[in-house]
Formats: sequence, structure tokens, C-alpha cells
Amino acid sequence: MKYELNEEDCATIRMALTEDVGEGDITSTAIASEGYCVDCEIIVKEDGILAGIDIAQAVFWQQDHNLEVKRLKEDGECLIPQDRVLLISGEARQILSAERTALNFLQRLSGIATLTKRFVDAVAGKCKIYDTRKTMPTLRRMEKYAVLAGGGRNHRFGLFDKILIKENHIAIAGGIEEAVRRARKIDPKRFIEVETESLEEVKTAISCRVCRIMLDNFSPEDMKKAIDLIKEAKDIEIEVSGNIELANIKEIAELGPDIISCGRLTHSAPCLDFSLKIRNKKP
Repeated sequence: MKYELNEEDCATIRMALTEDVGEGDITSTAIASEGYCVDCEIIVKEDGILAGIDIAQAVFWQQDHNLEVKRLKEDGECLIPQDRVLLISGEARQILSAERTALNFLQRLSGIATLTKRFVDAVAGKCKIYDTRKTMPTLRRMEKYAVLAGGGRNHRFGLFDKILIKENHIAIAGGIEEAVRRARKIDPKRFIEVETESLEEVKTAISCRVCRIMLDNFSPEDMKKAIDLIKEAKDIEIEVSGNIELANIKEIAELGPDIISCGRLTHSAPCLDFSLKIRNKKP
């Protein structure tokens, strides 16, 4: 896989470097003389799935476009401890100044990809694993890409690309029927999903013939009843969400939903451990 950086991504990288380097890396400036060059490698220290290699490469080039940065692995690849993912050659001061920012992107995104792969493997193809909008501000595009690298799929990117009628929308409208009516008045052909919290709400959503029904925080017993009801209606997608964990996802997948969406993929993924090591000095 390859991540295509856009202008917003480049601005994010510049902001991250500025946050860390500020007015200058005083330690590296004191220790490494100007022009002193090194060869470095970034290695992974635990099993996982790689994501963010293009972003890490861009960090080093943003810091110093003269650095040589070579990828040894691609996003989506399985990693084992001591695998090398990047080789970096050039001025030591510049490499060390960009090190932490590059590693932060790599570890965060690879952690998301790794956790996503575990969820995907757990359902064994019985349904699709989707992410949510529970991402770090300004990093959504990168984090949703990391989900793809782990074999998951993306839910709506933002509030602008699909209509998802949630609990508070229903409360404002006074009910599911009125909320759906108002949404269709704006755009009769727009994809509409409704979040439900009870079997009665499921029945109402079915009667509205929406495109997808989300079952939010249902008990396994009610989830099974709701899934059966929706499947009888035909042509309505079924999404399950709320308190999804590796410990229960296989059981949920067995009930037959089309989609399981899980905020945990992005909001609770542990980082994958990477390290930058100097392997050759060039006085």
C-alpha cells in the first residue's frame, strides 16, 4: 500500500516538527559537529503490521531534503522484531532532529494497523470491520488509512459524506420517522443510516426503509432478534457497534451482521515499538 500525501498532511508534518524542534535541537547541535554524517536504520521491536512508512519518509525530507531515505518495507506488510523498515543517510544533526517525529507517526499508525488486523482475523471473513470518527484531531486521514493497511474498512470520513441519524438527532426531531423525513427532504437520494438502541427503534427504522441500521450497545439476545428482523425486511445493511472488543467480536460476528464498527481501532490502539539506530559513522 502507498499513502499519497496531500498539502494538509505536509502542513501537519511541519507542525509536528516545529512542535518538537522549536528554535533548534540544542542537544544534537552541541554533540554533532556541522556536516558530520551517519547511516541509520529504523527497526521494529515487536510483531505487527506496518503503516505510515511514506509519512515517516516525508518527515525526514521535510527536515532536510538532502537526506537519503530508503524504504525497506511497505505499508500493510507483517513485521517481526528487528525487521528494518527505513534506511536514512545524511547529516547527523538533521536525522536526530527528525527522529522522534518520524517514529511517533510510525508507531501510532502501525499500532492502529496491527490492532485492526487482529479484529479482522478474529471475525474470519464473516463480516466487515469498520472504523469510526473517533480519531485524533487533524490525523483522521492518516489513521483511517492505517485501518485500511490492517485490512479494515473506513466508515464515513466526516459529517459531510453520509447521513447518520444518531440518538441526539432523533431527540431533536422527535422520533426516527421525522428525522428520516427531514433528511430525505434535503436529499431524497442520499444514503441514510439510523442508529437504534432498542427493538422498537429497529422496527421503526425498518418501516422507514433506510439504507443501513446500526445496532448500538444491544445485548447479544436482542442483537440476534434485531438482525433477524432486519434480514426479513431485506436490502437493509446491518451494522453493530458499541463496546466491541477482541473478547466478544467473534461471538458478535456469528450473529450475522454485515458490519462491525469499532472506535477502539483508532482511539485505543497501542503504539507499535520502533527504534532508530546509527549503524555507520562517516567522519
